[in-house]
Amino acid sequence: MQSQDKWITKIAFLGISFMLTSAYAINGAMPHMTKALGVSATEVQALATTPSIVVTVFVLLSSFIAAKLGDKRTIMLGMLLVGFSGVVPFFVTSYPVILISRMVLGAGFGIFNSLAVSMIAVMYQGNTRATMLGWRAAVEQIGQAVLTFVAGLLLNFGWQATFLVYLLAFPILYLFYIRVPDTTEMLAENQNKKTGTNIPVSSPESISPLVWVLTLFAAFLVIDYMAIQLSFPFMAQNLGVGGLLVSTILSLMLVAAMVGGLVYGGIQKIFGRFTLQVGLLLMAVSNALVMLSDGNFIILTIGVLLIGFPMQLISPFIFSQLPNLAPLKKQPFVTSIVLIGFNVGVFIEPFVISFLAGVMGHPTTSVSAAAYTTLPLLIVILLIITVVTFIVGRKKS
Repeated sequence: MQSQDKWITKIAFLGISFMLTSAYAINGAMPHMTKALGVSATEVQALATTPSIVVTVFVLLSSFIAAKLGDKRTIMLGMLLVGFSGVVPFFVTSYPVILISRMVLGAGFGIFNSLAVSMIAVMYQGNTRATMLGWRAAVEQIGQAVLTFVAGLLLNFGWQATFLVYLLAFPILYLFYIRVPDTTEMLAENQNKKTGTNIPVSSPESISPLVWVLTLFAAFLVIDYMAIQLSFPFMAQNLGVGGLLVSTILSLMLVAAMVGGLVYGGIQKIFGRFTLQVGLLLMAVSNALVMLSDGNFIILTIGVLLIGFPMQLISPFIFSQLPNLAPLKKQPFVTSIVLIGFNVGVFIEPFVISFLAGVMGHPTTSVSAAAYTTLPLLIVILLIITVVTFIVGRKKS
């Protein structure tokens, strides 16, 4: 058994994804930080959002950094930045210093974000690759839930203690260092010997234009997903529901997404290239349930909970196609491009939904009304994509 196929290696590799969504783990401390730092709520919120902005920049730069340092060293650099910058607020109470540390934190995440996906394309093949992509997506959700919970416990010892969650980066980094092989060396060996690894010898010689199509597709998927996630609290409020119940349901969305990631490998093994259509149809059903809920909170809740599951079927499927669309040495770059598609989709969602509502003749400033108005159009688009990709996939098979 080669080293990358061992369970301990897989756990060591997936550990880096466990930290990827930890930027928001300290959100529960923000009200305390406002008073302690003597700043406005907006300035404190910037501490939560700044890492996401910096991530996008360094996701683009990561492939160039990896070309110089190698994949493994680049990930280790990113994890070191996360560990050291993450705990800075535990020792200081200067807002500018904390803001800079959060920017460095975002840089750390951005440096290894795409590599957390692209290295799977180099290390694994077939159903093992699909399973690892699904598990990686699930581990992100688990990491966000666990680290947020731990940060909440640490909050009992003061707002600064919540930042100690980032110390977890160091044991994860150590396990990664001693167990995960350097895929840069694996690529070099494959190119020189053409034998002796489980990396496919044949791969595209150039980047396919379909990479850009998948990037636009990724942005659309996130727009649809966020339209439901962000509008749900307002929809629930209109039905007289709020507070803890809404927060609990939003947390369960993460659980549904986690389950989707965990079972992706099995579903992909059953449906193959048609896994995409299964996910798209489930997203359309979710949209339809929300659209038809019409004051029924139970149906609304089912629709909201369902949306996370297919999202984590489709996103690993997208990443699993990239080895067929670009050379292995370009995997960090094309993965970065698709990740930017997902991130841009999150950012532009409110503007796109508002624009579509206006185009459909129902301009509104209400978040829930805009979502209800645009859901029929989003469902139609999902179904069109399902039919088109099904026909194309059937011809290929």
